[in-house]
Amino acid sequence: MNTGSDRGTHGSAADDATTEAAAGSTGEAAAEAAEETPHVSKAPAFIKRNRSLHLSWQVGVFIVGLAVIGAGIAMLVLPGPGWFVIFAGLAIWATEFAWAHLVLRWTKRKVTEAAQKALDPKVRRRNIIMTSVGLVIAGALIGFYLWKYGLVMPWSLKDQ
Repeated sequence: MNTGSDRGTHGSAADDATTEAAAGSTGEAAAEAAEETPHVSKAPAFIKRNRSLHLSWQVGVFIVGLAVIGAGIAMLVLPGPGWFVIFAGLAIWATEFAWAHLVLRWTKRKVTEAAQKALDPKVRRRNIIMTSVGLVIAGALIGFYLWKYGLVMPWSLKDQ
């Protein structure tokens, strides 16, 4: 079973030439080449040398990442930083698995795009207007409730 995490440890001469060419590039080309480089396992060298140890390492990383992601999913409905913990679990998986590395890179790109979009003046203006309208409506509803019932809690109301 090839998880893509041992690519680069048994690279060919063509891979070495590509790496040297990427190292000699400047600016955008270097950043683009960095994204194109194959995923390499972050396991210690003595673990990578033994196939059964490496597989055990990968199973351990998968279980730890799964536990962290499970805790993050639970935190979506319970108090806690759910999305942050889910992304942390994905980052744990990305240390060993190429598919998780690709998903994490895609997620980072989408979050960056969303942040840039949120900073757009038109979007900020719309968000401020929608928040203001929502606060005015909430204030009107609270004011109507206090005018009609006073400071009585809803569960203490008698038939009127």
